[in-house]
Amino acid sequence: MNDPRSPILSGVVSLAHGNGGRHMRALIDAVFARHLANPLLDTTLDAAPLPAMEGEILFTTDGYTVQPLEFPGGTIGSLAVHGTVNDLAVSGATPLYLSLGALIEEGLELSQLERIVASCARAAAECGVRIVAGDTKVLRRGEGGGLYLTTSGIGVRSRSAALGMQHIRPGDAVLVSGPVGDHGTAVMLAREQFGLRGELHSDSASVLPLTRALLEFSGLRFMRDPTRGGLATVCHEISVATGLGMHLQQAAIPVRDPVQSVCDMLGYDPYYLACEGRVVAVIAEDQADAALAAWQALPQGSEAARIGQVAADIRHVVLHTPLGGSRILEELEDDPLPRIC
Repeated sequence: MNDPRSPILSGVVSLAHGNGGRHMRALIDAVFARHLANPLLDTTLDAAPLPAMEGEILFTTDGYTVQPLEFPGGTIGSLAVHGTVNDLAVSGATPLYLSLGALIEEGLELSQLERIVASCARAAAECGVRIVAGDTKVLRRGEGGGLYLTTSGIGVRSRSAALGMQHIRPGDAVLVSGPVGDHGTAVMLAREQFGLRGELHSDSASVLPLTRALLEFSGLRFMRDPTRGGLATVCHEISVATGLGMHLQQAAIPVRDPVQSVCDMLGYDPYYLACEGRVVAVIAEDQADAALAAWQALPQGSEAARIGQVAADIRHVVLHTPLGGSRILEELEDDPLPRIC
């Protein structure tokens, strides 16, 4: 029998769903706890006790404001899980536990919220992580973008793993695990800006299989997921941190035709557009071909490519064109696509 004290969840989120009373409890129980249920999630506790972990513990946090909340290939919920899992994975860790904070705007359809939380739960299950703690708040109508999410993640890596920009050397090879710009373009098309529509899907996914494959190589220097600012921004971060430059070969960088077409029409550059399921890796030259083959043997890395080389003779990120020309990829200043992740 239904508890008469528990309101039926339908319609839209109201301020009462954030007041700490029975409406909030109904929202947490019927939407969040139901979809995210696991042995470590106890909504009666203020903090989640975690089992002992062996190895070096890594901790990360991120926020998500993507618009629209649902897009081809994902939702803000799956994106939040993938984004935090990937930050741990490219650092060499195995992701284990997440927390989830939800800032919900008054008036959000409860049916949409439930779809998003369900997608969050599916992504967590696919990634092998558990969401063990969380919080909800309700913002007044007009004070938010429907839904904002924040996630924090804990993972464990071997103490022998040594990754970082400080290990990068001149001559190292630069790899990317697949086509760039898919996520940014898919979200833009989902907004139907400029009268454009398309069937392109976001690449939002866990990169853990990709990172695990490269951790087998002793010459691996560094990994990063190219989210905001895309491939070009990761290359700039490496250049600034190391004082080294980078030669990139335009013909080698994978870009899907729909992404390139949209960029050509609107004046965007695909190398600056966000990815949410790709890895940029720097690895010793003598192990680059084997590492690339390891990626290409995976379904998610079938289109991986070797795209360039770290260099001591320049202090810029230089893109070499197929016609023999070159141009400097300047550091990103303006945000061409706000609220993309």
